[in-house]
Amino acid sequence: MTNQGEIRNASLADADSIAKLSVQLGYPSSAQQTIKRLSKILGSREHLVLVACLPDHIVIGWMHVFIALRVESNPFAEIGGFGVAEELRGRGVGRSLLEAADKWVKDHGIAKMRVCTRSTRSDAQGFYQRLGFIQTKEQHVYDRAIDSAN
Repeated sequence: MTNQGEIRNASLADADSIAKLSVQLGYPSSAQQTIKRLSKILGSREHLVLVACLPDHIVIGWMHVFIALRVESNPFAEIGGFGVAEELRGRGVGRSLLEAADKWVKDHGIAKMRVCTRSTRSDAQGFYQRLGFIQTKEQHVYDRAIDSAN
């Protein structure tokens, strides 16, 4: 990735690019929605949002990692979101983002990183397995709407 571009911390100016990449993954999002979310995340010491850029500063990938705190287990890092432009997958962009995230996780004294993928995303599952992630469980995820939430 270094010859082709750079990995850097995301800024609010990256919101449109992150939103477009999120749409490629099946998560409809607008620049305005992404700005609102990033505004809450970027100031937190427990969250990191990285972008991968070409030399001309075009964002071609992004990753959100956060430190998860649980009562029943030691802290771990979790990949909250991750996307690389469809036409550039398989060229090391995702690996470069993950390596930068690994450094941040280690700097925070965290010994484990977790990621969850949809059961239908066999490409993502293969990517994570090639990079040393081990499937530890299967689970069902349930959501419940809270009427007063924004």
